[in-house]
Amino acid sequence: MSPCILGLTGVLRAAKLNERAAVQQRLNGTVLNIRRTRKKIKRDEPPQKISKLAIAAETESDRYDTTTQVNCYECDVQDVDKSSGKLSQMVEGVLKANTFARQEEVKAWEQEMTACEHTLCLEQDAPRQIESGDLGHCADCDLKENLWLCLTCGNLGCGRAQFGGIGGNSHGVAHTKSSGHPVAVKLGSLTADGTADIYCYSCDEERVDPELVSHLAHWGINIADRQKTEKSLTEMQIEQNLRWEFSMTTEDGREMKPMFGPGFTGLKNLGNSCYLSSVLQSLFAMPEFSERFFRPNDPPITTESPAEDLETQLRKVADGLLSGRYSKPDTDVVVSEDDPEVPHQKGLAPAMLKHLIGRGHGEFSTMRQQDAFELLLHLLKLITRAQHSPPLKDPVDSFRFAMEQRLQCMNCRKVRYRTEEEENITVVVPIKRIPEEARMDVISSEGKEKEVEEFEPVSMKQCLDILTADEVVELTCPSCGSKDGFTKRKLFKTFPIVLAVNAHRFEIVNWVPTKQDVPLIVGDEALSLDAYKSPGLQQGEELLPEDNFTSSSFKFVPNEAAISMLEGMGFPRIRCEKALHATGNSDGEAAMEWLFAHMEDPDIDIPLDLGGSASAVSSTIDPAQIENLAGMGFNAPQARQALKETGGDVERAVDWLFNHPDAAGDFGDDAGGSTKSEAYKETTEKSLHGSSELPANFHLESIVCHKGGSIHAGHYVAFIRKENSWVLFNDEKVAQAPDADQMRKFAYIYFFRRA
Repeated sequence: MSPCILGLTGVLRAAKLNERAAVQQRLNGTVLNIRRTRKKIKRDEPPQKISKLAIAAETESDRYDTTTQVNCYECDVQDVDKSSGKLSQMVEGVLKANTFARQEEVKAWEQEMTACEHTLCLEQDAPRQIESGDLGHCADCDLKENLWLCLTCGNLGCGRAQFGGIGGNSHGVAHTKSSGHPVAVKLGSLTADGTADIYCYSCDEERVDPELVSHLAHWGINIADRQKTEKSLTEMQIEQNLRWEFSMTTEDGREMKPMFGPGFTGLKNLGNSCYLSSVLQSLFAMPEFSERFFRPNDPPITTESPAEDLETQLRKVADGLLSGRYSKPDTDVVVSEDDPEVPHQKGLAPAMLKHLIGRGHGEFSTMRQQDAFELLLHLLKLITRAQHSPPLKDPVDSFRFAMEQRLQCMNCRKVRYRTEEEENITVVVPIKRIPEEARMDVISSEGKEKEVEEFEPVSMKQCLDILTADEVVELTCPSCGSKDGFTKRKLFKTFPIVLAVNAHRFEIVNWVPTKQDVPLIVGDEALSLDAYKSPGLQQGEELLPEDNFTSSSFKFVPNEAAISMLEGMGFPRIRCEKALHATGNSDGEAAMEWLFAHMEDPDIDIPLDLGGSASAVSSTIDPAQIENLAGMGFNAPQARQALKETGGDVERAVDWLFNHPDAAGDFGDDAGGSTKSEAYKETTEKSLHGSSELPANFHLESIVCHKGGSIHAGHYVAFIRKENSWVLFNDEKVAQAPDADQMRKFAYIYFFRRA
């Protein structure tokens, strides 16, 4: 039995408000209060330089002074004598037990370097003495740093450009490609004890050379005389992982003012967890989430496994972020008694919530950097599915709204309307480069002109115009049989309370999706969406026949030209068809971007249903099941299609709906014996989230920003508007931002609130 429950089954750490309620609720008679006070450390010297890819672990006694108190609520006795009976042993057992965070935390990021066949079997050209002057710069350019020596022939070439502004023209790589020589050593990383950066270009990995001393001596280099002058690859990787930061200074060079109190609590970076922190800060700044999960006067939730209960973990994080109890300056380390600057806070570590959100997910369960927008969608889905009994208001409802899609046959001109529930929109930001002659000169730190790509600014209105523009899709008309295709347009049928907008600034560079810094202009004035509201069925429009008014009637015919292009790039046909189906079946490049973004989807290789499969399942669906799914936020046509696809199994239908958010829906039974216009009216009058009232004006409430060339690397922060001023949430650092104008031009996620 765990020491945590040997007579001390109600261990609550500093939860004074709810301690007695929890004891009564779970019938626990004895509790242990643990109070830890961080020891203050004064450092007159800078901290020791990081020298290996590991995070040194401190013990509890190194960091904290700990006091304990045992309370017995059955006897109503406070501070029970711990020397009585076996109480002292049980208290010691509780203190030594690993917390959940400790069990899940990654203690070290050790990177094991090994030798390879190319370092072990290295053959060198005839020996010669390389003069020290020849070791001063690249053989093909004037670079004097980031120099790599080919161990086969002694050629000296500069490396690739590195994190932190270290230059490189890749002449070492070019030499390897032309000569086939595989192994090189970074001269600036050589130390007298025989360590250095060794890179094998054939393996494309960092390696170890057991004979490095003799291999260097072959070229007249005495390693004992060498002094390390540059950071190693490992050191730069550590700095990139641990010090990826947005500037915390104002334009005049002053530190941003740290902020403390309720709603200003930071979240500690657990190792590439900034994507989670920025999303959590944005959500809990919204009243729908703060009022839902911050319930300081409610008793704790009754659950057998609090660590596995999302409601419990969200309430715990909400209490930590919004109560203000943990938002205090970190005074543990005093660098100088004369330092006037107020230190930032330590921040909370949401390790348990991170583990719970990522459990069973191929990406969010890892320590790798992730896409903040994908995390947002995943978290909203989990919140909706984790409703307790009795059910409370779902805060995700504030994101939900309806989009109406209009399809019109280009031959017979008949139309079809379909309503889809959404929780966000993704806008494509057009990428147009500014000509070189019009760019501003940028001076590098070395005093040289640096070539920087610049892009034409784009307004949010331009992006919305692209989102709602007409497009042509290749479908076979179920009424006239024409293969001329349809025009398709999607407009807002209702508007949400909170509109989440994902700005897509990616283009394919050398077959890799690359984020480009295209300025997206979002002003302080209200964003009006009135022009993007669907007018609905217009007088004189003729709906497609009701007996053919089903999703299976529209047989999807993939664009063979685009299929050929994608297959020529090595993609399987099944994936090509899925990508074209998801991107409108007209643009091979858009389909390629979709494929790069969905390579890890669990159903990526499941064949696409190109029409008709639903008809094989009985069309008799229990209306109660449809109503049940409608209560979860799905419209009736989507619920009907999901039930048909899953044989009437409600649980499987829920999973199917979450995995097919763009499902067409089955309208076959909605029409009944009514007329076409009545059928349209019936489907549009069904319960929809959001409001269709005008005006629909939205103000920017918060943004999630990303720094880096890929969404799977770099750093995320959040800027949140609080009482007409912007606040920066950068992991554990919370500071007043004098101006967020520059940052919102390049935000990745925008949260707008309806006025």
